[in-house]
Amino acid sequence: MSISRRDFLRIAGFSTLFGLGAKAAFEMLAPGELEAKLAPNPKALTAQRWAMVVDMRKLDDQTAQRCIEACHRIHNVPDFGNPVNPEDQVNPQDQNRWEIKWLWKEKFEHAFPGQEQPYVAERLHKLNFLLLCNHCNNPPCVRVCPTKATWKREDGVVMMDQHRCIGCRYCMAACPYGARSFNWRNPRPFIKNENQTYPTREIGVVEKCTLCAERLAKGQLPACVEVSNGALTVGDLNDAKSKVRELLRANFTIRRKPQLGSNPQVYYIV
Repeated sequence: MSISRRDFLRIAGFSTLFGLGAKAAFEMLAPGELEAKLAPNPKALTAQRWAMVVDMRKLDDQTAQRCIEACHRIHNVPDFGNPVNPEDQVNPQDQNRWEIKWLWKEKFEHAFPGQEQPYVAERLHKLNFLLLCNHCNNPPCVRVCPTKATWKREDGVVMMDQHRCIGCRYCMAACPYGARSFNWRNPRPFIKNENQTYPTREIGVVEKCTLCAERLAKGQLPACVEVSNGALTVGDLNDAKSKVRELLRANFTIRRKPQLGSNPQVYYIV
């Protein structure tokens, strides 16, 4: 949703009328939050504690790429190797340095350092794991953010509010998963087909996966889950009858760097 300054002031006024003044209007502009406060959708997908299971037996490279493209297309994630105008072309080194990623692929040894099992895990080294924000139970990024631009919702989703982000990058330093990206330059010239229903960002702010909070609020699955052909599953970890609990009961799973104590909530069936 593209929101102008005038719209923001109008919304801020509504927040007062509806008695929501205790919550800063800046926070209300976060994707999914505004809709949830002003117009609750009875069809919204809810959970006491959201979690994701990635089934690596079903996730081939083609499926992983489809998930990445769906996520980045819907959320206006810029592609610095593919500018709208040729004069905005950047060299490959800068493309890597400026890369914005919400969902990406990584080899086992980089995704799960310290979990290598000789011989038993040979198969794993051939796989490309799909990585994203782990929406940790104990997110270090939330603790270090000086402006509360990043916060954890009651249902466990770790959110980002670009309007409050001052670009200090403390959250990037604190995140042990490299799940955040910083806009070193204006990303808008590098969005080929802008999704008008989702905000674009500005230079100098951090961004990341929000588990498609804006889609959950409308009763839709996260975009990556929707196109994964069953390789990705989200659900309520607190519900013993949920699909994620069923998968966790029936399969051996690993998580990224659980020894650090952040309690990541993305599980991988290997």
